[in-house]
Amino acid sequence: MSTISMPDPDKAILARAPDIVAALRAALPADAVLADPAETCAYECDALTAYRCPPLAVVLPRTTAEVAIALRICHQHGVPVIPRGAGTSLAGGALPTADSIVIGTMRLRDFLEIDTANRFIRVQTGVTNLSVSAELEPHGFFYAPDPSSQLACTIAGNIAMNSGGAHCLKYGVTTNNLMGVRMVLVTGDIVDVGGPEFGMAGLDLLGLICGSEGQLAIVTEATLRIVPKPEGARPMLIGFDSAEVAGECVARIIRSGLLPVAIEYMDDVCLRAVESFAKAGYPDCAAVLIVEVEGAEAEITDQIERIRSIAAELKPVEFRSSRNAGEALAIWKGRKAAFGAMGRLGDYLCLDGTVPVSKLPYTLKRIGELSQQCGLEVANVFHAGDGNMHPLILFNANAPGELERAEAFGNDILRLCVDVGGCLSGEHGIGIEKRDLMTKQFAEDDLAIQMEIKDAFDPTWLLNPAKVFPLEMSRRHCDRRAASR
Repeated sequence: MSTISMPDPDKAILARAPDIVAALRAALPADAVLADPAETCAYECDALTAYRCPPLAVVLPRTTAEVAIALRICHQHGVPVIPRGAGTSLAGGALPTADSIVIGTMRLRDFLEIDTANRFIRVQTGVTNLSVSAELEPHGFFYAPDPSSQLACTIAGNIAMNSGGAHCLKYGVTTNNLMGVRMVLVTGDIVDVGGPEFGMAGLDLLGLICGSEGQLAIVTEATLRIVPKPEGARPMLIGFDSAEVAGECVARIIRSGLLPVAIEYMDDVCLRAVESFAKAGYPDCAAVLIVEVEGAEAEITDQIERIRSIAAELKPVEFRSSRNAGEALAIWKGRKAAFGAMGRLGDYLCLDGTVPVSKLPYTLKRIGELSQQCGLEVANVFHAGDGNMHPLILFNANAPGELERAEAFGNDILRLCVDVGGCLSGEHGIGIEKRDLMTKQFAEDDLAIQMEIKDAFDPTWLLNPAKVFPLEMSRRHCDRRAASR
């Protein structure tokens, strides 16, 4: 069993479960409340499937008003609430407790407003990431953040975890493309923060909300910045016979002043899985970079030639630039299928520590050394342009002790990321996975300030309990607050 622990359920809440469910059902539409264990078991975990716990009940509202009603009832009864988007979190961010109510946003699916003149779209946050760009396609615009799970993940989860994606090297992650939110506080109060206007006055509360992992409020509507589609875009594939040299190529591209739309990395372990699964036609080598540039044709040609010149100094085994849409699709095909392909090899933990780009060669070397010491294979596939690493640690969940070994290996990698000047998470969030590593990145005073911010939004700590902050530290904090009242 894993060493990651969750708090024991509140027996008083469990005893009052029928009354709590009855109150929710009396106030909400008949199909909005699920309490049958056969239905709630679908919400017992997110994509970090090593940890599971069925919730007391699940609420699936369709409007902001219904979210407010559900939160108000939970607050009155002192019931913990687990905000949930599509459940694609890889850090246990939507893991319930047995005494909690899951409030899911996946039925909030309306597109509310498109304003291309002022370059924004307003949506309910249950819409999927990919559907936003699909909605904008006829208008000649797109939404830039594009997580690998964009077919399934929702805007609510993207905001909660400050998600990124392959094309965020140029356009930024969610926080760089979020203009405003409508959110519901734990008390059921509805608050608007930000909006389509630029340079809004006052405290940057939007910066607090984005990446807060459901700790402060439930976001039900979002105003997103949209971008005109570029005149053209072309990816290129560069293969190397050394992982470290591939990392050095990334560092040199960034150091040159070039800003590609994306720089993606896959190592030989991942490449073998991808070729078997997607038949993408990648070379047999130690590592591959996918670099995409965009703009007018002359601009694209210039960028490709400059990147070709940089790569040539490092003696790549292959340099292939796409000449048409079919070849571009083939280059991206394997990268988009990487996580699914790796799943065919067995169980894996997916990390997302971030390191300075200049430290990529050293970090990749150390991960390889740690892999040999641990005796578990690791595949590296990640957003290389901004140093957002996604090491996939392969293990057998049915073998006693292997999950613990994989977690210990993962913790070593994340500590390495911090040691070289990076951070614990680039886009997956902290959740429960990295909760106890927060003291590696932050001093206790830093974490205390973060917890005081949570106090201001959620004084009784009902929203997404046992996440983000080290469990013992958050318990001590709450005990001190209770004693001072």
